Amino acid sequence: MPQQLLALLILAGLLSTTASAADETTGKKPRTEQAPAKTPAKTKQKAPKKESPPPTPTLDSVSYGPHPKQVLTFWKTESATPTPCLFFIHGGGWQNGNRMAGMANWVPAMHKHGISVVSIEYRFIEEAIADGVQPPVKACLHDAARALQFVRSKASEWNLDKQKIAAAGGSAGACTSLWLAFHDDLAIPDSDDPIARESSKPTCAAVTGAQTTLDPRQMREWTPNSIYGSHAFGIFREVDGKKQRDFDSFLARRDEILPWIHEYSPFHLVSAGDPPVYLNYSAPPAKGQIAKDPTHSANFGVLLREKLDEFHVPCELVYPGAGNITHKTPQDYVAATLTK
Repeated sequence: MPQQLLALLILAGLLSTTASAADETTGKKPRTEQAPAKTPAKTKQKAPKKESPPPTPTLDSVSYGPHPKQVLTFWKTESATPTPCLFFIHGGGWQNGNRMAGMANWVPAMHKHGISVVSIEYRFIEEAIADGVQPPVKACLHDAARALQFVRSKASEWNLDKQKIAAAGGSAGACTSLWLAFHDDLAIPDSDDPIARESSKPTCAAVTGAQTTLDPRQMREWTPNSIYGSHAFGIFREVDGKKQRDFDSFLARRDEILPWIHEYSPFHLVSAGDPPVYLNYSAPPAKGQIAKDPTHSANFGVLLREKLDEFHVPCELVYPGAGNITHKTPQDYVAATLTK
């Protein structure tokens, strides 16, 4: 094409400027503009399922002590005779959570078997520190003990069988449940306080993801990437003005706080005659190996069961792949144990 004619056509808008003389002489096809690539559509994330609300309680916000957090909720099952009772302690690292967690499942499951339900609130670590409690975890554990004694003191009024009370919970609530099961009974039979005369030991404990020891040395030996527990003893580090757990300092101060560890770690309290326990974990154990979730590792369960066996305390340990499972869930275990 003559250069003069090409120029006229370009000016007339009949050819794109991309059809240059170079394209013509080389025989290459003119480049065409590409439509912008479409941005891949974002995959819609499924919103987490909201837990169904629990059934309407028989009694709510019942105080078992003077602190605003020392309250409980009660779901009564109707019966002509005193009923067994589930005593539930919520998890959350003794720093989060509330007593309604899990109740949408627990209450119907227990009522089906004629078992009443109590779920408690308790002081968290920060509130214990504010109250001057040393170590802070003492407030969480002793609140639970007092709540259990209070429930027993209400046995006649609430139509409960005080000899059939199962402690249950997950994570920190599981650790607390085991502490109640293994600690010496806190009852003071000749106390002027009728609540203090009641037993603080449950009939059994059925727990999920329990930390069975609060000894940092044991935790690191069992699961090398353990990071949990310093907060229970008020050991923190400051980061940007905020308190964060400090496992390294916890481990370094282990010998200094050993008396506290022996008093508040379930593993160190096991003795003959303790009530039977059920331990449930979401992954198989692997002692001495890095765990995906070291805070809730089944290593905790394996090592506790070994000690319980030494003292002939019955224990069911459940995790994926475990053999000889009698009860698949904590609810199954509680129902079977309390309705014998």
